[in-house]
Amino acid sequence: MNRVILMGRLTRDPEVRYSQGERSMAIARYTLAVDRRGRARSQDGDQGQNADFINIVAFDRAGEFAEKYFHQGMRVLVSGRIQTGSYTNREGQRVYTTEVIVDDQEFADSKNAGGGGNGGYDYQPTSRPAPSSAIGDGFMNIPDGVEDEGLPFN
Repeated sequence: MNRVILMGRLTRDPEVRYSQGERSMAIARYTLAVDRRGRARSQDGDQGQNADFINIVAFDRAGEFAEKYFHQGMRVLVSGRIQTGSYTNREGQRVYTTEVIVDDQEFADSKNAGGGGNGGYDYQPTSRPAPSSAIGDGFMNIPDGVEDEGLPFN
């Protein structure tokens, strides 16, 4: 099974071209910076690269969507398949490629979560306001007089 799911930030605006022929099709290419889990250190103590830069290709309507709505810095969720290929460059050297071909893509952050100069997108995780009866640790107080047997958990 060839299936990949990635969440990361766009390193630049998508580059979109349209195919030739009877029915023109959008082909959007962009790169996601995907954080790595854990923080491996090199032998000299440097933190090193903490992200992988994954090439993404979206065709047709997905390509048009990326062109219209995706911008540098946005956090997006992409699912698709990995495709490898190769070609010979002008110097006669063989170049190998790896890309994720999009099946589905969506915003990973809410548009209405914040303002700022990013087209209405807040790139920080959103948080809900705590209920008025919440105590400092985020748990709600149980009112006096409630019997333990009436609670839906043990």
